[in-house]
Amino acid sequence: MSVLTWTAAASLAAWLWLLAGQGLFWRTDIRLPPGGEPDWWPSVAVLVPARDEAAVLPSSLPTLLAQDYPGHAEIILVDDGSTDGTGDLALRLARAQPDGLPLSVHRPGDPEAGWTGKLWALRHGMSVARERTDAEFLLLTDADIAHDPDSLRSLVRAALGARLDLVSQMARLRADSGWERLIVPAFVYFFAQLYPFGRVNRPASRTAAAAGGCVLLRTETAVRARIPDRIRGAVIDDVTLARAVKREAGGRIWLGLADKVTSVRPYERLPQLWQMVARSAYAQLGHNPLVLAGTLAGLALVYLAPPVTALAGSPVGAAAWAVMALTYVPMLRYYGQPPWRALALPATAALYLLMTFDSALRHHRGRGAAWKGRTYA
Repeated sequence: MSVLTWTAAASLAAWLWLLAGQGLFWRTDIRLPPGGEPDWWPSVAVLVPARDEAAVLPSSLPTLLAQDYPGHAEIILVDDGSTDGTGDLALRLARAQPDGLPLSVHRPGDPEAGWTGKLWALRHGMSVARERTDAEFLLLTDADIAHDPDSLRSLVRAALGARLDLVSQMARLRADSGWERLIVPAFVYFFAQLYPFGRVNRPASRTAAAAGGCVLLRTETAVRARIPDRIRGAVIDDVTLARAVKREAGGRIWLGLADKVTSVRPYERLPQLWQMVARSAYAQLGHNPLVLAGTLAGLALVYLAPPVTALAGSPVGAAAWAVMALTYVPMLRYYGQPPWRALALPATAALYLLMTFDSALRHHRGRGAAWKGRTYA
């Protein structure tokens, strides 16, 4: 057999294994578990870390203020060193909705050594919640996330009904511009491939992950898991948070795609999307050059070899490309895109390969993970 045939066969074998053996990662029907109306509704503190978010707050914060929640809930927005008036804008938006949830704005000061900014803000917000409320649940949600009016009610209902310690929904990211349509669905697809939602949701599985834009967390579980102090230096804070809850505290977690939670943050140009991925890609690999080399080789074999070998005349390569495309179609449908775009997944994967390599270059040049003017080692 020629090198071409061997390469195509290896790629097809990898895709057949991914199709059947990687936790059915391609499924997009894992949605918030239903739950009946409880006899009582626990109190919730909604924590919103925000740093220079004035551009998106008018589209997101009013949706939190308008939550139709039968129990007590209040919003604690932590203005993490913003220079664009984020905190003042939040207060004005709250005054414009006098019947909405109560909102307070707090400023924690610069992070202490060893803390990433978002987790430092979260720590401050949790401290305020302990002092001001007796909240039984914490809703951790990013400043760019918009919620349907019954989003909080649905999250709490699911947590109570299934006795979950952490409930997280992968917000539906914006996919309006050409670059967003090319890269955003693949971003969620690759995330699900790394952390199959079905495995995350099985208590016996060690796989743990969360989507940081929308996480409902039991307060007592957070205390038991020593969150956020245990994860204070994490760059990929959502996955690290879920691991602490599931592995260290023995909590039950759930992760799925959202119907009522969306991101309003635009990524209209490639550099914005590039930064989103490159910021944490090498951290995901443990900053290990050998793991990086293996990952890049794996991406080339799994995503680039099928079209290359198929176009060179290999029917085995064409079969691998077909299996790849079929696994991507459900995610494209979730984002309202035509199935034929699945054939372009290798091109998107090539971009992700370059983003991952660039993430490693940034790290080894001493630039670390950059986020909103801050760089972390």
